[in-house]
Amino acid sequence: MSTVDRTASVRTVPEHARPLGARIAAGAATPGGAVFVLVAVLLVAIIVANPNFADPGALIRFAGRTAPIAIAAMGQYYVIVSGEFDLSMGAVVATQVVIAGNLIGQDEGRILPVLLLMLVVGALVGVVNGLLTTLLRVPSFIVTLGMMLALLGLVRYLTGGAATGNPVDAFREIGRGGIEGVPVVDVVPYPLLILLALAALAVWSMRRPFGRSVVAVGDSPEAARLGGVSVWRVKTLAFVVSSLSATVAAIILVGFAGVHPSVGQGYEFSAITAVVIGGVLLGGGRGWVLSAVAGAYALELLFVLLTSLDVPSTWRDSVQGLIIIAAVAASARAWQLGRGTAHAPGAPPGPGTDVPTHDTPSPASPDQGTHQGENR
Repeated sequence: MSTVDRTASVRTVPEHARPLGARIAAGAATPGGAVFVLVAVLLVAIIVANPNFADPGALIRFAGRTAPIAIAAMGQYYVIVSGEFDLSMGAVVATQVVIAGNLIGQDEGRILPVLLLMLVVGALVGVVNGLLTTLLRVPSFIVTLGMMLALLGLVRYLTGGAATGNPVDAFREIGRGGIEGVPVVDVVPYPLLILLALAALAVWSMRRPFGRSVVAVGDSPEAARLGGVSVWRVKTLAFVVSSLSATVAAIILVGFAGVHPSVGQGYEFSAITAVVIGGVLLGGGRGWVLSAVAGAYALELLFVLLTSLDVPSTWRDSVQGLIIIAAVAASARAWQLGRGTAHAPGAPPGPGTDVPTHDTPSPASPDQGTHQGENR
């Protein structure tokens, strides 16, 4: 049998035909899958340090409290995976909190109009960030930093740096209320339900042409452009999603954090930390949106563990900074190793790939970041 004939008889096992355990292990070995293992490890460590945390009610309350930063992380994911940054997220939260506190007041009839206004403001901020970044070609770091300073200056001018306004309790129930009388957990917080709904929407969107385009643009803007993708439009929409997610987080935060202009301070860095813990590659083109959500929970679980171990809260920023450095380095290295293995000469083909049966060169494959499997 010739070498070509022997090669032609080789077929790899399709991914879906592999044993479930092997698929789970392979997923956990990726940067996006490892964060779920990290969440489980941190949860066990906290329960060992504080057994009361294992109570179902305590767990569900923690999940509800963490929902705002998880929602913000999902929005930041879209921007980062497209190859950009959004540093204006915390300022958007503060601006929306001030809008809600001062415009709703004690009139329940104003809730819906003000909610719509907040969404419009959030979308407008995203559009400005996106257009300045894409059409004027100003780096997103500079654009969103400028937007952050502009919004914070406006907030301080309007409030004098003090809490102003007190929205009606019906509005605040969005952030601090829940479905009561649920067996085992007693109450399911509204923020957790909002997070679940938005997470499902995010997963759906990443499987649609828009989601694939976001990943393709982050992986190689020029290749995406040549493939017919409107790069400026995709990146602008990513910024809009980010600002809208900050708006939703602000609506929730009003419920249990009040209307002080400092609400949302540092949210942009917490969201970026959550995204990189989730294995999303800074620079774009790699990552899974649910891993960003898991990264938010891993970050908050780590802070809970430090509190349980009586570590001073003043170390929080230092720990967060070290996490960003370590997570970015580990994620980038893992993706480089994975890509190097896939393209190494003589390396076996990937799952579901047939070996050519003749010597005719096959068409060039698309960039790895544009594969559907990269944006699950």
